[in-house]
Amino acid sequence: MSVAEIPSPVQTEAAWRGDRLMEGQDWIYELSAAQVVELEELGKRFLEADPDLRFVQADEYPLVACAEGLKSWRHDVDFGRGFVLVRGLRSDLYSDALSSAIYYVLGLHMGDPIRQNEMGDLLDHVYATSDKTMDDPTALSSKVRDKLVYHSDSSDIVALMCLRGAKEGGLSCLVSGAEIYNEILRRRPDLAHLLLQPFNWDWRRQDHNAPADTYTSPVVSVEEGVFSMYAGSLYILTAQEYPGVPKLTEDQIEVLRLFDEITYEPGMAIAMDFRPGDIQWLSNYAALHSRTEFSDWPEPQRKRHLLRLWLSSRTDRPVVPGFGKNGVVQHRAEHREGKEHPDARFSLRAMSVPRLIS
Repeated sequence: MSVAEIPSPVQTEAAWRGDRLMEGQDWIYELSAAQVVELEELGKRFLEADPDLRFVQADEYPLVACAEGLKSWRHDVDFGRGFVLVRGLRSDLYSDALSSAIYYVLGLHMGDPIRQNEMGDLLDHVYATSDKTMDDPTALSSKVRDKLVYHSDSSDIVALMCLRGAKEGGLSCLVSGAEIYNEILRRRPDLAHLLLQPFNWDWRRQDHNAPADTYTSPVVSVEEGVFSMYAGSLYILTAQEYPGVPKLTEDQIEVLRLFDEITYEPGMAIAMDFRPGDIQWLSNYAALHSRTEFSDWPEPQRKRHLLRLWLSSRTDRPVVPGFGKNGVVQHRAEHREGKEHPDARFSLRAMSVPRLIS
């Protein structure tokens, strides 16, 4: 690919700098009293029914007061800056099960939940159960207190709901993939085309039960003029440890190094300290996310606790074939092999309690 064929800089709302976004609060949506009441009532009804999470549909729990809000969240995530923080739920007054119910109902309206691991979990818990650091290949990022590098998750949309915050730290940090790409074009246009070529990614480290060690995906997709990014150099580098994986070239290593250098430059990212009840909706195609290291309260019931959903979007966003993990993730209705894991849980009441794994 010649320099002339490299896609032009991205000039949509998805290309932003964190220091400029922090000058305002357009990225925060405050729920009204009527919206909160509606969600609490729907959550109670959902919890009482306790439907099978694989098959329940959004139209069984229609939104009225929240309908316009939902429309604006979808726009922000799919066509705008790529994320929005929804604030106003009173999760400090709810049971964790009720918070989970409200969250899952909203998730059904934002997209279609997908399985987050080979056990089939549709609702995952970001809850530290280990003192491991991410230098340990057995560490799971959702189960440790260590800082996380910037990365993309395995879905179209990733959502986090805060039940309880950390004693200290644990900030959620986002950075625009389009702005990183624009900076690479400005500084090293001779390397930018490499991001559109497939890389090998470490699947085993992301999910210990993965059916293969690696999968492949480019970092950047430009399809029908739509820019998308799937990033996280950590998993590209650790994939190099598996036999048979082609070694990265010097230019590939250089563009990944530059990518990370730009990502962590002052002013690029936006950081937010979650409050109980906050929900962050994020497009994995638009922004990378990370987390700062945190310290926990000693009491188990006070520990930092987030809920996570992975969603398939309904926008039919055009991406190049084999982009991200869409080719290997499992959608919610059925396991890829037609049989469920023996530890599978599809009842919300069961899933509102975190798995105590490390």
